[in-house]
Amino acid sequence: MTNPEVSPGKSGQPDQPQEVSRAEFLQIYTAVVLPMFMGAVDQTLLAAATPVIAVEFSDLYNTPWIATAYLLAHATMGPVYGRFGDRYGRREVMLVSLAIFMFGAIVCSLAPSLNWLIAGRALQGLGGGGLMSLSMALIGDMVPPRQRARFQGYFAALFTGAHVCGPMIGGLVVANVSWRWLFVGYIPLVALALWRIGLLPRGREHKDAPGVRDVIGLGLFAMGITTLLFGLSSAGLRFPWLSWQTILFPGLTALAWAVLYMHERRHPAPFFPIELLRIMALRRVCLTVMSTTFCLLSLVFYLPIYLQLGMHTGVGESGVLLAPVMLGMVIGGIVTGQIVSHTGEPQPLPKFGLSLSAVALLALALVPANVAVIVTLGFFAGLGFGPTMPTTQLIAQTVAGRERLGAATSIISLARTLGAATGTALTGAVIYSLLPDIDVKQLGSSGSGPASPEILQAFHVAFFIAAFVAAFGAFSASRVPRVRV
Repeated sequence: MTNPEVSPGKSGQPDQPQEVSRAEFLQIYTAVVLPMFMGAVDQTLLAAATPVIAVEFSDLYNTPWIATAYLLAHATMGPVYGRFGDRYGRREVMLVSLAIFMFGAIVCSLAPSLNWLIAGRALQGLGGGGLMSLSMALIGDMVPPRQRARFQGYFAALFTGAHVCGPMIGGLVVANVSWRWLFVGYIPLVALALWRIGLLPRGREHKDAPGVRDVIGLGLFAMGITTLLFGLSSAGLRFPWLSWQTILFPGLTALAWAVLYMHERRHPAPFFPIELLRIMALRRVCLTVMSTTFCLLSLVFYLPIYLQLGMHTGVGESGVLLAPVMLGMVIGGIVTGQIVSHTGEPQPLPKFGLSLSAVALLALALVPANVAVIVTLGFFAGLGFGPTMPTTQLIAQTVAGRERLGAATSIISLARTLGAATGTALTGAVIYSLLPDIDVKQLGSSGSGPASPEILQAFHVAFFIAAFVAAFGAFSASRVPRVRV
């Protein structure tokens, strides 16, 4: 590795697992496929359901918290699962994560009000924070980086099923039965995953790993992200954009994180893996990941509402029309995996992908709206998002070294979730503060006629903001040092 910051580990010596056969890889992959699938499908599955939930509970403007509450809990618990996985073994921690996720799904399926649903989503997020990061860490324990790229086709198949089928399944379920069945469906999947993960060999414990002994750091981090997301989601709705509250909440966030930074520098076993953020490559990778998920979740969560309010599509149709975005993302990931497996260089690809996404999002904000244009530009935006996730995961795990694999995986998962939560909250605040007064029952009812200019303008402003964020992500990706895996 040519860059001095790119190190295989604290010892300076390579510490990677031995190459595995295809049969050995499949044994690992079939164990983690369900947790990874549920972690990937969760947001796309619910995207088309959100308008229907808004109609049932007669509340559109608080529906962003269906996603935000999940992502808030997910972001807080991500580093916790990474640390616990390093200390107590990833298999054991994964079993706990799955059990909490299932309990949250049960609460959501029985929710009598929107507040109960949001609480259930938060509980689900407490478990979901470990699904993806622990799955990737389990694979990282057993499969060397170059082979992970070579087996990218398996991951592409997984994400194809999750991302492409998720919107269609969600749209069809809510159009024909009840959105509650989306949560009921998780229960047998989690039960099967618990059985399959339980068959893996007992995870290796590292008693010298710090675990989570920094409760103050955990509390400061949670306070910082909660005030940030509440302030972002409330601006323009609960209080005006130009008000003292708009300054107060970001100020409280900055204060909490400044105290967190000073506290973590002195703590012998910090909750937040601040030592990894001293690596320039990881800092820039995190900014790239945050920008990507900011744009992706904004598009996934609000595109069905845009289609239903602006284009008068039905619930099932809006879910199906979201699928091209995810299909483009999957194709981008497949092509990226093939390129990285042959070149061993993941760094250049996110730069080009996010540049394409920025152009597509800018076009969504500027061109006259119709369904065909929206679907086509959504596909190209997704195509640009595709290269980011597989490459950033490889870069982070390579520069951190195997003994910090869990912490590195969790910090990328944290960046992914922070970007998604921020995008969902801020985009919702922008859109709902610009929307005219509407009857929530308009959602989910197909019709015809010209789209309201005020409704179109609200979403176009949001697309413009997303285009700017994608361009920033492309710039951050261009500054990541080259790494060979």
